[in-house]
Amino acid sequence: MDIKKDGSLDMDHETLEELDIVLGAVHSNFKMDEKEQTDRIIQAFETNLIDIFAHPTGRKIGEREGYDVDINRLIDSATKNDVILEINASPQRLDLDSLDAREAMERGVMISLGTDAHGLNHLNFMRYGVATARRAWLEAEDVLNTRSDEELMEILGGR
Repeated sequence: MDIKKDGSLDMDHETLEELDIVLGAVHSNFKMDEKEQTDRIIQAFETNLIDIFAHPTGRKIGEREGYDVDINRLIDSATKNDVILEINASPQRLDLDSLDAREAMERGVMISLGTDAHGLNHLNFMRYGVATARRAWLEAEDVLNTRSDEELMEILGGR
């Protein structure tokens, strides 16, 4: 689900409330200044409709730098709003990096590992996400993907 330039979500709230899990991300307007970009994301977090925030800095290695975002404010808001941050395991992204993932974990934010899969062969990227999590010294209890179905639903608020 896309987070629009003004921080609103690209689906109506009623539909999002019916979903089991909502993964939000920034997919456009990467050139906003740091404060605007961070405020945009925080506004989306404050809807209490986003469960996981995907590729939190928007970087694509070898293609573009990440957008300007105050990662400390983003982590604070994720903590406050119970938003899980993703380590995107795609070799093009590796976003969050291990330093930011460690900081998020130390401040009480759960981490999710995702592959950004656009085909079955992309599922093999998970090993890069696991390696990033290991470099961040994350343990199983810090990572959403290690949970049982029941624990997953409890963490997500029983949506």
